Amino acid sequence: MSAVTSNRQRIWNRVLVALIFLLVVIYLLPLYWISSTAFKPRSLATTVPPTVIFQPEVTPFVKLFTARVQMRGDVEPEIYDKAPWYEKRVFDSGERIIKDANGKLESSGYLSRFLNSIIIAVTSTFLAVAMGTLTAYGFSRFKLPGEQDWLFFILSTRMLPPVVVAIPMFLMYRTVGLVDSHLGLIILYTAFNLSFSVWLMKGFIDEIPIEYEEAALVDGYTRLQAFFKIVLPQAATGIAATAVFCFITAWNEYAFALMMTNSKAQTAPPYIPSQLGSGLTDWTVIAAGTFLFLVPVAVFTFLLRKHLLRGVTFGAIRK
Repeated sequence: MSAVTSNRQRIWNRVLVALIFLLVVIYLLPLYWISSTAFKPRSLATTVPPTVIFQPEVTPFVKLFTARVQMRGDVEPEIYDKAPWYEKRVFDSGERIIKDANGKLESSGYLSRFLNSIIIAVTSTFLAVAMGTLTAYGFSRFKLPGEQDWLFFILSTRMLPPVVVAIPMFLMYRTVGLVDSHLGLIILYTAFNLSFSVWLMKGFIDEIPIEYEEAALVDGYTRLQAFFKIVLPQAATGIAATAVFCFITAWNEYAFALMMTNSKAQTAPPYIPSQLGSGLTDWTVIAAGTFLFLVPVAVFTFLLRKHLLRGVTFGAIRK
C-alpha cells in the first residue's frame, strides 16, 4: 500500500513540476518576444511564421531616440558616405533623421519621458513607503478609537479604479494648475499607493515583538529613537517588499499619465503606444522602447530580491 502511495505521489510531483515549467514558459514567452523584436530588422518584426534566428541589430534603438521622417526617394551617395553609422542604419530603412539648423539631431522625446518615469516613480514610492510606514506603526502600536473603521476607509481608496476618478481629478488639477506637472503625478501616485503601503506595512510591524521597544524604552530610548533603531531595522524586509510593489504600480500606471500629462511631465507608458515613426507602425521601435522600460523594474527587483523573498515569508514562523 505504501509503495502504491509513493508511486502516486511521485507521479503527482512530476505533473506539478511539468505544470510549473509550462507556466514559467508562458510567462517568459512575451518577455522573450519583446526582447527579440527589439533587435530585429523591421522586415522581420511581423513575419508569419515568426523569425526566431536572425542577425541582431541596434537600428530600433537608434530610431527610438531620434526624430525621423519618411524619405520620398533614395539618399544621395555623397550624403550617405559621409553619414555616421547610426544614420546609415536609418537611411537603409527608408527614413532620415531630422536635424535642426545647426545640424544637431532632434530627439524623439523618449529619453525625457523615460527620465520623467524614473523621477515620478522613485519619488512617489519613497513618499508612499515613508508615510505608510509611519501610519502603520501608529495603527500597530497605539489603540485608536474606531481603528478598524479608519483602516477600512484607507483600504476603500483602492476600491475604485483610476479611470473612474480620472476626469474629476483632471478638472481639479486644471483649476490648481497641476496638469502636466511632475508634482501632480507624484501626488496622485503617492495617494494611490499609500493605502496599499499602510496595510502591507501594518502586517509586517504587527509581527515585530513589542517587547523589543519596551526594553529600549526602559534603557532610556525615546519613542522616536526606538522606532528608528529597533523597528525600522526589523521591518527592512517589509519596507523592501512594499517599495517593490509600489514602484511597479507607479512605474506601469497608464490612465492618470495619459489624461494628466501632455509633454512636459509625460511618462513612458502613454508615450510608447504612440506612433514611434513615420508611416506604418514600426513594431521594432515600440519593442525597443518597451524593452528599455522593463530594465529599471528588473534591476530594482533584483537588487532587493533577498529582502523581497524574506518579506514574503515574514511572520510565517511564530514563536
